[in-house]
Amino acid sequence: MEALCKTALPPFWPWEPGRMAVTGSREKPTSRTHPWYLAKLSSVGSISEEETCEKLKGLIQRQVQMCKRNLEVMDSVRRGAQLAIEECQYQFRNRRWNCSTLDSLPVFGKVVTQGVAFAVTRACSSGELEKCGCDRTVHGVSPQGFQWSGCSDNIAYGVAFSQSFVDVRERSKGASSSRALMNLHNNEAGRKAILTHMRVECKCHGVSGSCEVKTCWRAVPPFRQVGHALKEKFDGATEVEPRRVGSSRALVPRNAQFKPHTDEDLVYLEPSPDFCEQDTRSGVLGTRGRTCNKTSKAIDGCELLCCGRGFHTAQVELAERCSCKFHWCCFVKCRQCQRLVELHTCR
Repeated sequence: MEALCKTALPPFWPWEPGRMAVTGSREKPTSRTHPWYLAKLSSVGSISEEETCEKLKGLIQRQVQMCKRNLEVMDSVRRGAQLAIEECQYQFRNRRWNCSTLDSLPVFGKVVTQGVAFAVTRACSSGELEKCGCDRTVHGVSPQGFQWSGCSDNIAYGVAFSQSFVDVRERSKGASSSRALMNLHNNEAGRKAILTHMRVECKCHGVSGSCEVKTCWRAVPPFRQVGHALKEKFDGATEVEPRRVGSSRALVPRNAQFKPHTDEDLVYLEPSPDFCEQDTRSGVLGTRGRTCNKTSKAIDGCELLCCGRGFHTAQVELAERCSCKFHWCCFVKCRQCQRLVELHTCR
């Protein structure tokens, strides 16, 4: 019915309701099994005091200690978590699970990996953090003949902090844990999604706009580009199982006919639920009340999104700008028009 239901969420979206952090566990949700609490701590304000670290529910003790030692970085961590949630909600806006959860559930646990690496990297380059700055390893003349200059994004610091802060939660469970192996693999795959899409930005210097000299720097990609890349990885994720390989355990494809996954691929342990009905125990909202597309045959269509339960149709009056005119100089003036539209919502 829905291909997406056969994969577990990568670290970009590290928690899929009903699976409790993609493990298949049906344990009671707690602040230690949900990933986004930090991004919603609006009541705490800036994370600028050590006492605040103790209030961040869902952190293990080693993360609390890291928080206290890196107070200036923690606001970037929170921004990164919120950024990742918003991107997740955009990428899954038309799916049965649209990256939302019950408001009554605390959401943090492990911070979303890519958002952390991305936001910390940007904070370094913008001069917000004393511990890091621009990437000074990028210098000299490139093989293409341009001069490396400007402020290259310090992705190395962002990735290193993400590895230290996020991965410590999984490493604390021991190397033999299937869940830890999966999460560590997906965490690293998420960071590689940013590294792979790093881009070169340049500026020309010369008389009358000529490009006698071109200076360039490395920059992180737009986060939307990272989101699209991970969504593709998500849809093609590999189902794996732990096996003994020599003296250690490793994740290998459950289906022997599938080729081994790479370091950049995403993996999962068990299929997802269908997300059709609300499950308060697991934090699943279900699809009742969701807006659907009556004419679509895809997952956003009323038949699939509503799980065969049918849908309600209502006439809704929408207000929108119309008859816009440009006035010299320099503004646009529009009228407010009302339009009747049909709105379809799942039963």
